[in-house]
Amino acid sequence: QAQLVESGGGLVQAGGSLRLSCAASGRTFSRDVVGWFRQAPGKEREFVAAIVWLSGTTYYADCVKGRFTMSRDNAKNTVYLQMASLKSEDTAVYYCAAGRLPLLVVTPTAYDYWGQGTQVTVSS
Repeated sequence: QAQLVESGGGLVQAGGSLRLSCAASGRTFSRDVVGWFRQAPGKEREFVAAIVWLSGTTYYADCVKGRFTMSRDNAKNTVYLQMASLKSEDTAVYYCAAGRLPLLVVTPTAYDYWGQGTQVTVSS
């Protein structure tokens, strides 16, 4: 049974940085698209960033472009989301998701595997 486990969330002041990690067990990312999504209270889950594992191609939501960077570690079968210049509106539960997708997509329902989420709180 494949499992994705996120870590690295926490409380940070506005303007600060955090790095989230997502490690997979029981599954390799080698042919996956791996995405980060977030969900704030009372809001729908939204796309943040994604990476095509094979090529390393990344894509970001406009609201995080230039501030967040997604990367991968092949040896550790782990993806990271480096978040900088954090704003209060970045406060949410962040989820990692993976799917064997033919292309990079931003729709949550396209992904088959999800982690449990990690809370990120940015204080202003």
